[in-house]
Amino acid sequence: MKNKRILLSVMPIIMAGIVSAEGESCGITNLGTCLIEKFFEFLLTILNAPVKPLLDMTYNLLTQPVNISIFSGIWGIIVYILSMFYGILLMYVGFKFVISGHSYTQREKAKTGLANTIIMVVLVQASYYLYILINEVVSSVTTVILNLVQQNFFLLTIDNTTNVGLELLLLIPYLITILLTLILLVLRYMIVSFGVVFFALGIFFYFIGPLKNYGKLILNTIFIVISLTFFYALIFLASSKLLDLTAFQNTKILVMIGAFSIVNFGTIILILFAIFKSVRATPITQIISVAKAVA
Repeated sequence: MKNKRILLSVMPIIMAGIVSAEGESCGITNLGTCLIEKFFEFLLTILNAPVKPLLDMTYNLLTQPVNISIFSGIWGIIVYILSMFYGILLMYVGFKFVISGHSYTQREKAKTGLANTIIMVVLVQASYYLYILINEVVSSVTTVILNLVQQNFFLLTIDNTTNVGLELLLLIPYLITILLTLILLVLRYMIVSFGVVFFALGIFFYFIGPLKNYGKLILNTIFIVISLTFFYALIFLASSKLLDLTAFQNTKILVMIGAFSIVNFGTIILILFAIFKSVRATPITQIISVAKAVA
């Protein structure tokens, strides 16, 4: 009993020492306030524990260039197959030039076809390195933009009573939106990684008359998927700037959920837009002509 009384009498002094050791502003005079602050900090540490790993993975997928070296062998095979058609295309352009006669229009078309064929050959052969360059540029720009976002924008913080209540209430929806974004980023990573193969095909198809719209479809889709991280970064930066406005300072968690939701829905809309735009530009007559050519 005596030991219990001694422990109870010494406990406030020990707590005061601990609090004062953790922060210079804490002392016996403001022990109550410090204990409340430390409690909320401990609570935020627990709440942010499942958020931080997801945010770290999201940041890495946003900023790191996609590794496409694993598909370099397949790219080499595709380019080798496409190179078999170079001679045929050059012979076809030369034949058109020969039979053009004195027709100025036909000669100009033949010259344009020759120039396009040469450009196509150069771009297809250099498509692997061009693809790497595009990915690195997008990753660098995305990193620069994300570094402008407030450091604690994606984390749960104690700004005011309203924010704390909303964060406790909407933590699960927030985690779900981050998970959805993470899934989209993983899918984007896989598509971009394998996209180097389709990039060469898209360039080749783009310079072939009946296949041009299919080339547009491939290239538009690839460019949109690659540039998604850039648009993500812009959305996150704009959302973080909203917190500077008084109207949004009490609803930080809603702004964060809204930013990730816009990213998720925007991704689906952009991809569908690229596909529908390219498909709509492909008339049925061209499909029939391609089928006849293959036959």
